[in-house]
Parts: sequence; C-alpha cells; structure tokens
Amino acid sequence: MELQEILYTQGFGTRRVCAGLIQQGLVQVYASNDALAPVPCAQAATDFVADGLRFRVQGVDWPYQEKAYVMLHKPTATECSQKPSTYPSIYTLLPSPLRTRPQKGAVQGVQAVGRLDQDTTGLLLLTDDGKFIHRMSSPRHHVPKVYEVTVKHPLDAKQVQKLLDGVVLDDDPKPVRAAACEAIGEYHLRLTLTEGKYHQVKRMVAAVSNRVEALHRSQIGGLVLPPDLLPGQWRWLSTADLALIAG
Repeated sequence: MELQEILYTQGFGTRRVCAGLIQQGLVQVYASNDALAPVPCAQAATDFVADGLRFRVQGVDWPYQEKAYVMLHKPTATECSQKPSTYPSIYTLLPSPLRTRPQKGAVQGVQAVGRLDQDTTGLLLLTDDGKFIHRMSSPRHHVPKVYEVTVKHPLDAKQVQKLLDGVVLDDDPKPVRAAACEAIGEYHLRLTLTEGKYHQVKRMVAAVSNRVEALHRSQIGGLVLPPDLLPGQWRWLSTADLALIAG
C-alpha cells in the first residue's frame, strides 16, 4: 500500500494532505519492528506492507491499525456525544487522527461502544469497527460490566440481596438482577451488570431505597481499567485485551 494511502486510512487527512506531509519530510517509517529509530521517506507513492507497520508523523509514533480499538479512562464532567450540550465531549480527549479516520457513513472516526453519563467515570471502549460495536451493544451479547458505586446511605445485607434477587424498574415489569453484587464498604457497592438499560445502576440502587453519589466503571468482560491509565488518558487495545472483552 502506498504510504500516502496508509496515512489516509489512519486519519491524517485527505490523500493530498497526506502526500504533503510526506513531501515536507514530516513522516518517517520504521524499517522493522525492532528498529530503534525511523528513517525519512519523502516519496508519497512508496509502497509498504501496512500490517505491522510503525511510522512517525510530526514527531509522534503510530502503529498501523486496520481497525482502531482503544480504551479511554473517562473523566467526570464529560459527555459521550459528538455534539455535547453542557460538558466537553470525550472525543476532544483523543488525538485528531482517531477522530477523523475515514468511514463510509456520515460520522468519521472512532465511536464509543455504549455510553457513560456525564458524571460517571471509568472504562470506555471506542472503535471504528461497526460490527464490534453492534456485537457489544446487542442485548443477546451479555458482556459483564463492573461498577464501583458510592452510595449516600449505609449499605446492608438486605439491599445487596434485593439487587441480586432482582428489582423492578418503572419502565419494565420484569425484574432486573445484578449478575454479582458485593458491599465492599459501608458506602461502597461493587455491582456487575450484563444489561445496559438507561441509568440502570442509579435506578437499581434507588429501587432499594439508596442513592448513587458517585459511579465508576472498572471492568468490561475480563478487561480491567489499568491503574496507570489516568482520567482523560487513552491507549490502544491489544489482541489480548480484545480477547478478555470477548470472553
């Protein structure tokens, strides 16, 4: 694949813009996976094997990704929307190439796999793989998600048991059960859900006469939010990470 085409697929602009970056000497390519430093490439039409390629654009290293899969530690006071109403969008936390990777549809770049409320923090997945988004969002695909819940009133065994047995929410007569539930402290509940109803954690906790004061998603499937990934930071998902999510 020509270098300008590689850059285009990775979100660095139109093919003309990508060719310009190369011709201006702003792009270097690693000759091999174990190369310590990249070498300049000034010819936009130079062919490379895209799979496994590493390159540097304007001083920043990038791996070629046929599809982008990333995790983000969502901070509070951010919205999972391209057009936020009150708070900044989570997409502003991502570098431009991830936001502008070309797509066949109207929306370009990676998209959040599900949403977290503006005041909820924690693990959020983003990708430009539509099939992955559909699979992860499907009601038939029960991926467990673990939430760390800070509540207003002291927890007791009855509240925990009710959440495990199932509570009725106002929009559905069928009880909604926690896949797992544990009181970690007097005001700290660890709740595992396999569904994704609107404001589900807050409504379930309210149904047992308590109130959510803070909410943090710590895990999706077997993938735990890394402790060294700080709020607002992102990183690529590895093949092993994706396997943990898929279970």
